[in-house]
Amino acid sequence: MAKRVTICVVSSGRADYGLIRPILDALRADPRTVGQLLLTGTHADDRFGSEADGRLQADALVPMPLDGDDAAAAARGAAAVLTGVVEALERLAPDAVLIVGDRYEILAVAQAAMLLRLPLIHLGGGDVTEGAIDEGIRHAVSKLAQVHLVTHTEAARRLRQLGEEDWRIHTVGNPSLDSLTAAAALPDAALERLLGRPVGADNLLVCFHPVTLLSDGGLSEFEAMLAVLGDLPASTHLWVTRPNADPGHEGLNRHLEGWAEGRANVSIHAALGPAYLPLMARCRAVVGNSSSGLTETPSLGIPTVNVGARQQGRLAGETVFHCAGEVEAIRAALTRATAADLAGAINPYGDGKTVPRILSVLTSLPERDVLMHKRFIDIEVAGG
Repeated sequence: MAKRVTICVVSSGRADYGLIRPILDALRADPRTVGQLLLTGTHADDRFGSEADGRLQADALVPMPLDGDDAAAAARGAAAVLTGVVEALERLAPDAVLIVGDRYEILAVAQAAMLLRLPLIHLGGGDVTEGAIDEGIRHAVSKLAQVHLVTHTEAARRLRQLGEEDWRIHTVGNPSLDSLTAAAALPDAALERLLGRPVGADNLLVCFHPVTLLSDGGLSEFEAMLAVLGDLPASTHLWVTRPNADPGHEGLNRHLEGWAEGRANVSIHAALGPAYLPLMARCRAVVGNSSSGLTETPSLGIPTVNVGARQQGRLAGETVFHCAGEVEAIRAALTRATAADLAGAINPYGDGKTVPRILSVLTSLPERDVLMHKRFIDIEVAGG
């Protein structure tokens, strides 16, 4: 029997857990592969919540200490992740490491894999988010990676533009969509047990993160969004997830707490975990600047009001209504979004059949020496 391929799948928090979970399930179920799970980032920090539901036993947990709310604290946290992940990967000894996206701590994971000469498989390269430091981190990780799993054809084109060899790039879609149908079908009673309260007839899901390339961290956009939401009828229930661990989160949280005080129709959660997608399926719209509003929500036929600069440049389908982070612009976008007829809308991030494509790639990887020897491919540019 051929040697089983061991893939260490890394999650750094709630943003990527829904993407890696179905991949890890598939790796652990297939006789050709061994799936390891390494948790890091905010998974061990109750302030930010974790999507990890205990069903997937972690093989390693590397905490990321955050001793402040500024860029220096983030840098120190990432440094601790680098040290911890090196030690974890030395112990786990996988054949390759799979990471997702563009978080600053994920760049530390990529650096650890590179220094340990472990092939790096990157999911989500080639995307664009012009309002966040994630933009540069994502492209840096792509240059460190040996295998690219991309969610759409435009992303694949950008990776070729970065000089990546075509045989390394695989257009697979978004793996979280594979479990969306089952999640949406969760019975109301089970969802309400997870949430700890009933789901009303009119719901909005709200998720807003710091905008790391704005001088105020996105606080003015956040204030404008909450002003609009605060004017909605009390019968509209607002399910709010707290900001992620990016610099500026403390200011957003303080404003959120003050705004929510006395509002019975507001529920605030560090993370919604396994309730996130089932709740999304019961909402009239998603409001904020989370990538999930662009990549997952369209498959449910639900509109997204994408506020401000954070996701600027990212591929978006017709269910996404962009607006400036200003009161009147947000109010107008919410009105348009909730009145729109989205029947037949297509999600540009996939068809819900991503995991089998990923498993096909992971079970046919070339030898390590072939993977690790990267060539930069020059492309001809008109007028260049």
